[in-house]
Amino acid sequence: MKKITAFTLTALFSAAIVFSFDWPQKEIKSDSFHTYFGQKRGGQISPSLVFTESDIIKTSGEGYVTAVLSEHDEESGLFESTLGNAVITVHKDSLMTVYANLSSEEQEARYKLTKVTDGQPLGTCGISGWQEGNALLEFQVIDLKAKTLVNPRVLMPRFGNELPLTITNVTAVNKNGTIFDLNTQKHLASGTYLIYRDRQPKAMPYKSTVLINGAEADSLTWDTLIQKDGKICTQGRKNYPYSLIYPDKSRQLVAEVNIPKGRNKISLVLKDILGKEKTLTYTIDAF
Repeated sequence: MKKITAFTLTALFSAAIVFSFDWPQKEIKSDSFHTYFGQKRGGQISPSLVFTESDIIKTSGEGYVTAVLSEHDEESGLFESTLGNAVITVHKDSLMTVYANLSSEEQEARYKLTKVTDGQPLGTCGISGWQEGNALLEFQVIDLKAKTLVNPRVLMPRFGNELPLTITNVTAVNKNGTIFDLNTQKHLASGTYLIYRDRQPKAMPYKSTVLINGAEADSLTWDTLIQKDGKICTQGRKNYPYSLIYPDKSRQLVAEVNIPKGRNKISLVLKDILGKEKTLTYTIDAF
C-alpha cells in the first residue's frame, strides 16, 4: 500500500539557501549511533544513519510530504534496504529526508500529512523495516539535484567524542588479487594497488587518504554516496562499489594508489567527522 501526495516543486526549489537539519530524535553523542552512514551493512554500503534508541521521531526541517510508505512497499531506486513504514519529505534546498522503520500505530495520521514544520512529531520507531527486529529510526538524506545520498551528520549539530579510529593489518592488493601485508612486505613491484585496513565494528572514518611521498594519491570521502549501474558507491579518484570497499568480513578500503619505482613513504590518514586524524606510515621499496 502506498499513498503519494503530489506538489508543484518549481516554487519549492526556487531559492538556493544554506540549510542545516535539526536532529530527528533527541540529540545524542557523536559516538552513539547504531549504524553509521557508509558502514558495511549486510551486503551493502549503508545509505542510512541508524539511531540507537526508540524515541519520538520528529521532522528535521520544514518541508512537504511527497510519500507515506507502508510495510512491504516496493523499494525505490536509491533505497536499497526495506524501509518499512516511512515518511518522505522534500525541502526548499532540493534535499529530501526519509524517516523509516516507523511504528504502525501512527500510520493513519501520517497519511494525512501534506506539509510539515520543523520538529513536527511523526510518531515512534517500530520494526517495520530492515533493522533485524530493532525498533530504531533509519534516517536518510538525498540531494535531488546532485542525485546523491548525503551523510546526515554533515547537516546536523555535532558534539561529544568520536569513536577512536585504528589502522591495523594494512594490506596492498595488486590487479591479480595478490595480497601483501605491509607490516612484513617491504619490497613490491611498482604498479596499482588497493590499500586496505581492518574494518572496525563500529567506528567509521569520515575520510581516508593515502599519501605517496607526501603527495595525495587518492582519498575516499563519506559525505555522499552515488548510485552507478544500480550499485551504491563512494567516490575517490573513481567510484568504489561495495565489492571493493568491503571485499570480505574483515577489510575496508582506504584508497587505491599507484606505487612508483624506488623508495616510497606510504602514509595512511584516517579522519573522523570532527577532524581528528589517525596516521600510519610505511616505507616500501618498489622495483
